[in-house]
This record gives sequence, structure tokens and C-alpha cells, in this order.
Amino acid sequence: MGTDSEKTYSVLMAVYGKEKPEFFRQSIESMLAQTLPFSDFVLVCDGALTHELNEVISWAQEEMGEKLQIIRLKENKGLGKALRTGVPRCRCSVIARMDSDDISRPDRCERQFRIIERDGYDLVSGTLQEFVREPGDMDRLRVLPRTSEEILQYAKKRNPFNHPCVMFRKESVLRVGSYQDFPGFEDYYLWIRMLRKGCKGYNVQEVILDMRTGNGMYDRRGGRDYLYWVLRFQRYLYCKNFITKKEYIQNCLVRTTVGAIPGGAREKFYHVFLRNGK
Repeated sequence: MGTDSEKTYSVLMAVYGKEKPEFFRQSIESMLAQTLPFSDFVLVCDGALTHELNEVISWAQEEMGEKLQIIRLKENKGLGKALRTGVPRCRCSVIARMDSDDISRPDRCERQFRIIERDGYDLVSGTLQEFVREPGDMDRLRVLPRTSEEILQYAKKRNPFNHPCVMFRKESVLRVGSYQDFPGFEDYYLWIRMLRKGCKGYNVQEVILDMRTGNGMYDRRGGRDYLYWVLRFQRYLYCKNFITKKEYIQNCLVRTTVGAIPGGAREKFYHVFLRNGK
């Protein structure tokens, strides 16, 4: 296939000032432990960081050497803009997304990369397991449809890929305009544009990443601002003929109802109805 960089993948991560340094380090360590090593690691610092976070970056520089590319944004721009900055800097044709507080399973990237390489998919995600303090302390999985056909139908109602453990072709993402600013829906918005252009996706059915919850994750999926972006996103799907008028109305009713209930009840709703493949 050519050079070594073409045979491996880039890691794309964004970190901001409120992240906990111990979680940040654990996330990087999980990528360093991959059975298929990455070729380069692009780290976007989204605004000013704490001294402790910069110490983790110094440690990472010692571990990775020239493989680590650090991009420092003067101000906090948000996840979508941070990732949009990082994608072009990735040296490989395949990119593995990684959040700065999650933990990838050791064979995560090898499994995804082999699927992309063998079957020609543009986008591969997989099952993740939620945890609070230690991986495995909660019985909560995010299982999503496996095939492209199932994914396309699922996308009409909910996000069809787990962003924290997604791997994609750089060219396919850039071709549709990459990440764009759409608060709360940066990844979902990107996937829809890719699917509408004929990109093919796949979801590994086994757990490939442990995702840290807490820190108000479910609380953020409510409130006036969130509901504004929910309705705007649903309007986008309808105007692009991705969903029917009936699906648009149903989606808006469900999303606004869930967004209006208290955070604790919202978390239970997500767990009971929107997890484990339901």
C-alpha cells in the first residue's frame, strides 16, 4: 500500500482546560497500548490549559516524540471547531477519534482499521460501555446497528455512531466539509452529510471503548439552549428530505419531552430506552 504512514492511522484528540489530568493521561495511555500502533497523534488544545494538563502533554511528548503534533488554539472554540482544525493535520488517510477522558480497549483500533481496509467502509464505530469510576462498574452499553442499511434507517431517529470510538477515512470527511459548528450535534451532523453522499458505515458489535459518564453529561442534554439546537437539527433533517414530515414531528416531540424532564429521570430514560440496541 505504499509508505508506513499509509498503512497505519492517525489519532485525533481535543482537550480543554476543565479536563482532569488523570483522565487525560489514562486516555492517551490507552492509545499507546493499542495492538496496532498509530502513525501520528494530533492533539488540539482548545484554549488555555492548566499547568497539570500541560504536564501530561510534556509526558506525552517524551513518550511519542515526533509522532505527537500539538495544535494550540488561543481561545476555547468548542469541540466541532477544534476537530475541524485537527483533521487536515492528520498525516494518515484513516483517523481514529479519541476523547480526552475515555479508555480504548487494546484491540479497538486494529479491529476498526482491518474492517476499513478489508471492506472499504468510510466510517466504523462500535459498542461502548459506560462507567463512572472504573471500567465495568455500570451495566450500560451503547449498542448500535451493524450494517450500512440498518445504520441509515436508525440515523433518522438517533445518532447512528458512537463518536468517542469512531474511525473514519480522512478524505470522506473532508469531502463533505468536515466537522462544523452545530452545538451538541457536531458529530451527528457530520454523519448525516456523509450518509447522504453515499458513505458506508459499520458498527462493531463488541465493546471497543469504555466511556466515562458523570460530570453532568445527561444534565447537558436539557434546557432551553439544548432544545433550540435539537429542533434546529431536526429541521435540517426534514428540509434535506432525510426524514418525512411525520418523522420530523415524532422526533421533535420525543426530543423536547426528554429535554424537559429532570436530569436524573433523563439519565434513566436514556438507559432504559436508548441503550443496548433499543
